[in-house]
Amino acid sequence: MNTISAGQAMADAGIVQEGAPVLVSRARPFDLPTEADEARRVLSELHAVVERVRKLHTFGKGMGIAAPQIGIDRSAAVVFPPETGAEPIELLNATVTETSEEEDEQYEGCLSFFDVRGLVPSALSIVVAHTDLAGTTRLSRFSYGMSRLVRHEIDHLDGVLYRERMRAGVAPIPVEEYRGTGQQWTYG
Repeated sequence: MNTISAGQAMADAGIVQEGAPVLVSRARPFDLPTEADEARRVLSELHAVVERVRKLHTFGKGMGIAAPQIGIDRSAAVVFPPETGAEPIELLNATVTETSEEEDEQYEGCLSFFDVRGLVPSALSIVVAHTDLAGTTRLSRFSYGMSRLVRHEIDHLDGVLYRERMRAGVAPIPVEEYRGTGQQWTYG
């Protein structure tokens, strides 16, 4: 029987894998509303890839995907909350404008190197500035697991991978050793 790794399955689903220059470069912002059609096209492609990826893995913590992860160097990301039926959050030109001093450290995974999980410190609350298709800047606050998910995707837009956020001396673990698959993050 021929089995493939989780990372290879993600690559086969259209996810750009670690080592690709697009993953470590800052994504180009959209000029909105002028580029609204292009932004819609990129968001549509992100949603299509998510449908393929969801057939491969159960995402109990929610999931997100950024345009660089599908080889598009534009500032677009989509985050799917863990709650069943919750509407996805579409982020264009997103930047973190505020972070809480309170943080925790929990394991994260990444579709672009899915064979490992890393223990990553993250603020428990963030405020994000993002632009809607009409060109209006919006501010949104995210807390706990959503804060972690959104920050992870905004990092992709900035060309940052979660390994850069891990504490010195802490290494990712193989996905086979990780015991939190399919479960939400826990908060005291």
